[in-house]
Amino acid sequence: MADNRHIRVLPPQEARKIAAGEVIDRPAALIREFLDNAIDAGAAAIEVAIENGGITKAEVSDDGGGMTKEDLEICWLAHATSKIRSLDDLHTAETLGFRGEALAAAAAVARLEIVSSTGAEAWRLEVGPGEANPPRLEQTSRTKGSTVRALNLYDTIPARKHFLKREGSEAAQCRQVFIEKALAFPGISFRFTQDGRPKDFLPGPSGTAVPSKKERFAAALVDRREWPFLHEIHIPGEGFCADLVIGGPELSRSDRRMMYIFANGRRIQDYSLLLALEYGTQGWFPNGTHPLGALFIDIDPALADFNIHPAKREARFRDPGAIHHAVTSTLRDFCRRHSIKEGSPTAQSAHSAALTDDTLAMETFFDRPTSPSDNHYSYDEAINNLSHFVKDSVSDPPAYGEIRFAGRAFGIFILIEQGDRLYIIDQHAAHERILYNQFIAGQIPTQELLVPIIFNAESPEDDRFLEAKREELAALAVLIERDGNGWRIDALPAGWRLGDGETVREILNLRNAKENIAGRWAATLCCHQALRDGDYLDDDASLALAREAFALPDPHCPHGRPVWTEISREALYKAVRRM
Repeated sequence: MADNRHIRVLPPQEARKIAAGEVIDRPAALIREFLDNAIDAGAAAIEVAIENGGITKAEVSDDGGGMTKEDLEICWLAHATSKIRSLDDLHTAETLGFRGEALAAAAAVARLEIVSSTGAEAWRLEVGPGEANPPRLEQTSRTKGSTVRALNLYDTIPARKHFLKREGSEAAQCRQVFIEKALAFPGISFRFTQDGRPKDFLPGPSGTAVPSKKERFAAALVDRREWPFLHEIHIPGEGFCADLVIGGPELSRSDRRMMYIFANGRRIQDYSLLLALEYGTQGWFPNGTHPLGALFIDIDPALADFNIHPAKREARFRDPGAIHHAVTSTLRDFCRRHSIKEGSPTAQSAHSAALTDDTLAMETFFDRPTSPSDNHYSYDEAINNLSHFVKDSVSDPPAYGEIRFAGRAFGIFILIEQGDRLYIIDQHAAHERILYNQFIAGQIPTQELLVPIIFNAESPEDDRFLEAKREELAALAVLIERDGNGWRIDALPAGWRLGDGETVREILNLRNAKENIAGRWAATLCCHQALRDGDYLDDDASLALAREAFALPDPHCPHGRPVWTEISREALYKAVRRM
């Protein structure tokens, strides 16, 4: 048994393998990093080739600037990069890569082969896990550009290879990365080959004509018959601008799987900007559906930080509110003008009232439940208790008294003034309860997984639970099947946001719910789908959420926390000794 009583420094090769796992967690990560380098090299044409899901081979070839022999000799070393020279350069870096980790990480977990030429001569490098410095380097022939190939991923780390998914699933993830890069760079030709068979070709410029982002989005993701229903919108801003490709209501979807956010060419996960797209199109789409499209933000590097995630999947903006407001206001104005100009019958049926400013101001971002939930307050009692917010009527949607958005606090709370009272609304608790009411009032929308989740139960009790509750779980939008000695999750509720491991844990935790699995799952689902602390809503969206919160029959989240608290003007004056 290892001696765990003393701290020791890991051998360099072991440390490299552990660090590499943060950057290269599966074949798709190799493709992502290699594509970033090819784009940064100024390529006009890029080809991706994978074998056995990218596990046996993951390769990217380009016609970019290439590397000299001297560059090739050190490019595989940790933090070897041509893109920055100091920490300060991160504030101005306009390249997709900048940390110099990708090739070093690849060489730590796979056999890395690179052939590169600047046009004068070509060189070939080979290096693999645990090999001594220097690597093998020999002269060869190649036109200008580079080919980077990773072979036999994780062969030297069997424990990590065991957690890779089936080859088809890994291949699907590689193709998804390929599509995402191609969407962001329509001026580059992209080709994808799987197991020797051509799969995708997205041409670049034809003569002097460069495909627009809308044309690239259509060619990559939309059936040709749907192309006329795509729109491209330019969004100006201070220190940034954005282009938005969005489908009309004719292309509405039941989930958010075809909504993309890009910042400076990188696809990022930003829930608040997804909300901005949905809020901006409110009233244009049938209730319960979502738009498809992609938002491409081009921002001054000094106003954003991409160095907060190993795979650069997240970004921190200096002024997220300005971007959010620009997106919602521009999109809302476009939807209004487009509906009036074309008289879209789909849009009109989705929203029975005319799209006036007053109507848009009253539109809520979230769908109101069709019937009151089963809780310990009757609907009539709730309306009476909230009499200073609503008219004395329950047959129609409540008409609120004059309320005013007063601001936000700590990235968590929405402040609302009404009369002589200040209401402090917990945005997460409010959204969680709204989603919970929707959940128990109707059928749960199912989202089929592009890449199924494969796992093994940790105990016989877990196996028995999953076997006994498969049909009940299917009713909760969790489609789970036997997969050999293990299990396979093929679908989850639409909008599910947890990773694979967390998802499995949450499902198995339902064992503790005993008979009330549906209630426990509803609370879990809604908690993870709801707005999180720090998620940004603009003024209109905050006011809309407040109106929904005030209409709740039971103003508590599913876990029992109050949705809001209030303080009177008199109490506040007394607190600061103004009376």
